Amino acid sequence: MAKIHVLDEHIANQIAAGEVVERPASVVKELVENAIDAGSTRIEVTVEEGGLQSIRVKDNGSGIEAEDCETAFYRHATSKIASGRDLFQITSLGFRGEALPSIAAVSKVTLLTASGDDGKGRQIAIEGGRLIANEDQPAGKGSDMAVRELFYNTPARLKYMKSIQTELGHISDAMYRMALAHPDISFTLHHNGNQLLHTLGNGDLLQVIAAVYGTSAAKAMLPVSAEDPDYKITGYISRPEWTRSNRNAVTTIVGGRYIRSNGLNAAILRAYHTLLPINRYPLLVLKLDMHPSLVDVNVHPAKLEVRFSKETELYAFVEQELRKVLLGQNLIPRPGRETVGGKGSSSFIQEQFAFSKGTAPAAQAESAAAAQPSAAGQLPGVSGVSYAPPAVPGSESSAPPVSGVPARTAGPSGGAEGRPPVSGGGADPLAARSGQLQPPAYQPQARESAAVYSGSFPQAPARTRGDGGGSYRQPPAAVPARGSLPGAGELYAPSGNADPGLPQFPELNYIGQHHGTYIIAQNDSGLYLIDQHAAHERINYEYYYEKFGRPEDASQELLLPITLEFTPSESRQLSERLHWFEKAGVYLEHFGGQTFLVRSLPYWFPEGEEKALVEEMAEWVLSERSIDLAKLREKSSILCSCKASIKANQKLTEPEVDALLSRLAACKQPYTCPHGRPIVVSFSAYDLEKLFKRVM
Repeated sequence: MAKIHVLDEHIANQIAAGEVVERPASVVKELVENAIDAGSTRIEVTVEEGGLQSIRVKDNGSGIEAEDCETAFYRHATSKIASGRDLFQITSLGFRGEALPSIAAVSKVTLLTASGDDGKGRQIAIEGGRLIANEDQPAGKGSDMAVRELFYNTPARLKYMKSIQTELGHISDAMYRMALAHPDISFTLHHNGNQLLHTLGNGDLLQVIAAVYGTSAAKAMLPVSAEDPDYKITGYISRPEWTRSNRNAVTTIVGGRYIRSNGLNAAILRAYHTLLPINRYPLLVLKLDMHPSLVDVNVHPAKLEVRFSKETELYAFVEQELRKVLLGQNLIPRPGRETVGGKGSSSFIQEQFAFSKGTAPAAQAESAAAAQPSAAGQLPGVSGVSYAPPAVPGSESSAPPVSGVPARTAGPSGGAEGRPPVSGGGADPLAARSGQLQPPAYQPQARESAAVYSGSFPQAPARTRGDGGGSYRQPPAAVPARGSLPGAGELYAPSGNADPGLPQFPELNYIGQHHGTYIIAQNDSGLYLIDQHAAHERINYEYYYEKFGRPEDASQELLLPITLEFTPSESRQLSERLHWFEKAGVYLEHFGGQTFLVRSLPYWFPEGEEKALVEEMAEWVLSERSIDLAKLREKSSILCSCKASIKANQKLTEPEVDALLSRLAACKQPYTCPHGRPIVVSFSAYDLEKLFKRVM
């Protein structure tokens, strides 16, 4: 007797529904996408009890012809594609013909639709995949689909549904993504009689962002618009101070649909490199347009994942253009532009639904107010956001560190390398602080005298308070040309932030120090607080990042090797990864057992911190599953910059502050430390007046 048989259509549809209809949000997504494909300009979604009791989607699209209504619920029945060739040029959101039969197989469905303006329509009812009614009914043009008692005939699926709040969160998330992807369509979402979302459908993406995230978020957005022969990207990205604790506020749109892409997410985070604190993520809506042949959307049941045919070029393009927008802004934060998003929130929408008795949260009230147009037809306080991306120089440049980085003589020419002398023989005001650090057990070949070891900062030009202040935009004229030092001339001519197209670092008048930690300065615009450690760390980071780009030219042998001890397990792993240390200019030798010797180091390693740095590098190398040269360079630069920087509670003289700010202004990116924390915070005159109730 044959054991293999063909399943009947009803069971096959129930199995297929398990892939397409995962939860109520899946139903909402599929029905709304059908409405979008039908050319709708207004879509209304009404759900009850998190969608488990009922889901209704009403649109004003093209509708369905009467003779096609029953066919639409057959498996693989579709009007979107006709041949296999069409799969490579998909321009619609749906195309498989699986959604309607899958939904009808696990619920009770009623469809009322009309394709003309004559008031004649067709109503069809299906329960559990079986046709109940198919009759003429009066209807306006468009479709009205009602889905009741989802999973009523599959109790095992119903048992695994989450709470009403959770399911509503997923529905809202799906609606918000589609509203962001289609700002030209008016979306409305109701739950148990409460309106949770309304967009105007006027094509203004910034207004949709305000409706979803609130007007404060919309004001913090920066516009993006760029294209090359293959791709075009448009949308908005948040300023670095506007972050969340997860990636749920990152919305990437391809072909009108929200997608998830690890490669795109990585490119976005690289664009924000060192601008965001650890474990913080931006708010972002990015639309990617390309020829349909360059993307394959037929790789995921829910079409959430896609494949790009030129993904390497696309990721590089996205990273470059977003970085250009960010670095083209003055990124000094002000009070009021605060971090949003709570720790541990599982969805950027769910936290908005922690309410009871029909009371919406404040964010919803703000969104409702934001959705009302002003007299000029623009969102109040949002329409003024504008930006024209400037050109960003491609040259890699960085300023040298302030202190704690010893000047060591090395290099074939025998000249002092790593620290430029100050013109006129003046000593660096911060150089004297380096003497507080004691050298390790080895002695380098020679060291420059304190008078020559002055390349960290040049002597700042003298000025008096109240004279309008020297500009901290450019390095002072005392910085000499380094042409006499082979291979190092470019290090002391920072050009990354010196381009006139980039925002000018503000000219500041030094006022004083707070607790030896924060520098207080002012100008005509207001008051500035500068974290001296973060500022010095940024200067050092850009210096070391450049240095670690070619460490093999800077290593010098130690007279007395540094001894390190590790556990037996660590020793075995470390022995297999010694080549990574060599790529950083550190020559580590397994001396036997659990002992390792550091035979040579780059001469520019922070003096007195050599052993601690190599130990931390070893800990990082051991903790990483996969290592590449870029990650090693980044981590090593951060470790060195932190060790070599001045610390909090360390008093600075005014010349030292001048020198610090001069070098900070010369940095390629002077707004955040390598860990993403802000360096400078500003208070406008208006902010101060508000604090003291001078304005209300």
